[in-house]
Amino acid sequence: MPSPKVRFAPSPTGRLHLGNVRTALANRLFTQRQGGTAYLRIDDTDRTRSGRDLERHIESDLAWLGLDFVPAFRQSERTGAYEAAFDRLAARGFVYPCDETADELEAIRRDRAARGLPPAYRRSARTNPSRDADQTNPGVGLSQTNPSHGVARANPSRDVDRTNPSARPYWRFALPDGEARFADLIQGARVLPFAAFSDPVVRRADGGFTYAFASVVDDADLAITHLIRGEDHLSNTAVQLALFDALGAARPETAHLPLLRDADGGPLSKRLGSLGVADLRGEGIEPLAILRHLAVLGTGNPPDPSADLEGLARTFDLAAFNRAPARLNLDEIRRLSLQIQRNLPFAAVRERLEALGIEGVDEPLWLVCRDNVGGLGEMAGWVRVVRGPIEPVREDVPLLEAGADLLPDRLGDEADAGAWLDRVKAATGRKGRGLFHPLRLAATGRDDGPGLKLLLPLVGPDRLRRRLRGEIA
Repeated sequence: MPSPKVRFAPSPTGRLHLGNVRTALANRLFTQRQGGTAYLRIDDTDRTRSGRDLERHIESDLAWLGLDFVPAFRQSERTGAYEAAFDRLAARGFVYPCDETADELEAIRRDRAARGLPPAYRRSARTNPSRDADQTNPGVGLSQTNPSHGVARANPSRDVDRTNPSARPYWRFALPDGEARFADLIQGARVLPFAAFSDPVVRRADGGFTYAFASVVDDADLAITHLIRGEDHLSNTAVQLALFDALGAARPETAHLPLLRDADGGPLSKRLGSLGVADLRGEGIEPLAILRHLAVLGTGNPPDPSADLEGLARTFDLAAFNRAPARLNLDEIRRLSLQIQRNLPFAAVRERLEALGIEGVDEPLWLVCRDNVGGLGEMAGWVRVVRGPIEPVREDVPLLEAGADLLPDRLGDEADAGAWLDRVKAATGRKGRGLFHPLRLAATGRDDGPGLKLLLPLVGPDRLRRRLRGEIA
């Protein structure tokens, strides 16, 4: 069996989000385990929205995640290959020109819907013998019948003014009769009738090629063996397999990952744009935490809290994925991230904090606070607590005044802080929450955080005394 070849093919029309990363990771882990090749292809057929800056951001995000791919090419550099493939299809009668306007296509859709039919483009355009051969492509006559497709081809039903650029035809690929049958490695056996689909547009009126066509040509030229992608592409498979067949290329196997949902099981599609890699990087999330969560998302297996990329690859199995939608859990990613960060040397933590623009965190502060933060970004708040200034919250003023009077000039460690708290308790009769909560509010301005015995030595006796007396310090 030849080694597998896969591709991750993002469009540089936006930044990577977690849906993209999941697809990239699945492709990368699959080939790492199988000893294959994972290509990075830039699908930039959308010239108006694609940009090199976004392409560079995609590459930067992949590098940050530790996902390396073999560079393939940009689709914008492949016009010659698409021309050649289109000419092969045209010579065999697999494509036909059309000139319907958007209004006409909408009328067709409404008419078919009214008759209870799928909103597929009607195929009369390729069976009407009155349509003239396309004069812009000599030799491309489409009135012949192609036995492999079992349908007659013809040209548009009315003359097109070839001197008017706006009247130039666009081109569709003639889907065969019957149905597409394939065995998806995750979704199982599938049968999709071609009658449910419009003949796909493969070439626009401006001469450019569509993503659907270019993607298949690219996959064929790269000899891609497996298409691993999201379930939202499952319906495209029938059309793409027909294109592979028409081009005489080997069909790749398919594996469609289950749809992503939010943690409550609701739709995630509208939120993907806010779940960008850049956002998580800015939050200080560890890349390995993202990978650990996404690697098992949809399998029912828990994330491996110790696996690196190689370890994730060793256990990755497409057969482990369920067909049911998978729930993306950002809280789980944050938990995994903190688990990693809490075990890092402080020098590594400091680098991450500096990358977030957070200064003033020393090792004692990190060790005291690391089990009480939900992310590195929260350390900025604890710097303010120990360095000031903050506005104290004063509850039970007699308790606070007593605490200020009893505060020693030195709070060097946990033992010193504990001894002071014991003296305040004895002097005021307060205990439990009645003792600790008012002191915490005055000392830190908040009602959560590390134990006071650990935190107060970092605040220091002078600043603490001023806060107990109600000063901003």
